[in-house]
Amino acid sequence: MVGAAVLWGTAGTAGLLVSADSVALAAARLVIGGAALAVVARAAARRSTKLITPGLLLGAVAVAAYQLCFFAAVSRTGVAIGTVVAIGSGPVFTGLLSWVLHGRRPSGRWAVATTAAVCGCAALIVGGGTQAGAQVVSGTLFALLGGLLYAFYAVMAAGAIGRGAESNAVMGVMFGGAAIIMLPVLALHGAAWLTEPRALLAVLYLGLGTTALSYLLYGLGLRTTPVASAATLALAEPAVAALLGLVVLGERLTPVSVAGLVLLALALVAVAVPEKQERKAVPERELESRA
Repeated sequence: MVGAAVLWGTAGTAGLLVSADSVALAAARLVIGGAALAVVARAAARRSTKLITPGLLLGAVAVAAYQLCFFAAVSRTGVAIGTVVAIGSGPVFTGLLSWVLHGRRPSGRWAVATTAAVCGCAALIVGGGTQAGAQVVSGTLFALLGGLLYAFYAVMAAGAIGRGAESNAVMGVMFGGAAIIMLPVLALHGAAWLTEPRALLAVLYLGLGTTALSYLLYGLGLRTTPVASAATLALAEPAVAALLGLVVLGERLTPVSVAGLVLLALALVAVAVPEKQERKAVPERELESRA
């Protein structure tokens, strides 16, 4: 899970190498990454009989819609605020959807750690002194919708994996379907910019590294990690992005941002460490029957 989040956190820095429209860049990333995951799914489909379900097809639509909502948000509020609202709201929606749809009530530690992680993300943004635009309200609503869409496809994927489908196949179906949906978007915005070697290399990394490989890792993590905890661990993404900005782009972190990073790191550790299973007391009647 953390490996996937680290890859996601490098996407912003890699995207700076491309001068294309942000929507076209997102579409190209998803088409390449989705196609790669679809190839993996084809191989895994021979071993998985529980592959195509209505939930996964809806998940594919959610994957594509998330991309559009995310970039609609950042165009109105700015990258920092749009990112923290979309990513920060994801664990909250994921925990609630997992509870409502699958009856998996999140633990108390998850609630505390998720709250701390969201506060840490917010501190990263406040410390950066980002100014919101005039369309901040509509942009925030788009970001919240994006967080809900992310939560939906994460819960659908976790449900399919929990029922026995291979994680590679699940991710391939969802992202392969999303790639088909995003093809017209890429065609509409144009792909001539992909002829530039630097842009092509950046998009290949975004598609194969930050999408295909990252979601293969994410799927593997969903085999043993509750989806609510997985969404909280994914909050490592803004921390990685901030550190790359500091090291690679020469950006500076304020004391508030540093405090946010520390709080976020502690929250992620709290979620990542497995909880001890409490021993349930054996009823006296059961002890007597065993005797």
